[in-house]
Amino acid sequence: MQSPTASERPGMPAQQHYSPEEWKVRVALAACYRLAAYFKMTDLIYTHFTARVPGPEHHFLINPYGVMFHEVTASSLVKIDLEGKVVEDSPATINEAGYFIHSAVHRAREDAKCVLHTHTQAGVAVSAQKGGLLPISQFALFYHNRIAYHDYAGLALDSSECETLARDLGEKNIMILRNHGLLTCGETVAAAFSRMLNVDKACRVQISAQAGGELNFPPEEVCEHTARQFDRFSGREVEIEWPALLRLIAEQEADYTR
Repeated sequence: MQSPTASERPGMPAQQHYSPEEWKVRVALAACYRLAAYFKMTDLIYTHFTARVPGPEHHFLINPYGVMFHEVTASSLVKIDLEGKVVEDSPATINEAGYFIHSAVHRAREDAKCVLHTHTQAGVAVSAQKGGLLPISQFALFYHNRIAYHDYAGLALDSSECETLARDLGEKNIMILRNHGLLTCGETVAAAFSRMLNVDKACRVQISAQAGGELNFPPEEVCEHTARQFDRFSGREVEIEWPALLRLIAEQEADYTR
């Protein structure tokens, strides 16, 4: 399937339709979609990743509705406002209902430049457990006491839920949507993706560990110590990790930059 792209003038690459700052975000977000597909964190054409476009307009980029994650390109991303309305000339449409969750975070958190939401099998499974994410793996300990929870209230179609969702998230960058899935946000696309990848790993480890045997829980002081250690160097690690992830998809997914 050919993913929709921005309309182009004859002989003019799609990149030239956007400022250098916006194009940089478009390429990063398109890479994020491709990486999610690579790591099998997709749900057909559902769930969404969004990123803020630099500038005072409070515009955001989101995937076109009906396009699989592995088909997303920089130019196919759709620019919308805080209400989820398309603000550019584009042949694509978006799933407006899917933007409710993202709009809640973007409205409340100026620092949340990128918001990711997934329905991975392990993430949904852990979200259905009363105890949530357990401190039984190093991946989970990275975020010990740093994860928010939001109770399930039906399909995210009610604007009133935006208020409770933003309140539950607070200043944290990771949230488990109970009986629903995972959400991460970050000051960059790279930071949001790193958090999602780690939390999803923690969920997969938890489901596997619960298959048999008694679980081992490190002491609380060790859990908190580990989280504080990760707080200190996680930003530096993301700067090293992101280019490596881009190299991972460079050959087979190079077309995401168009």
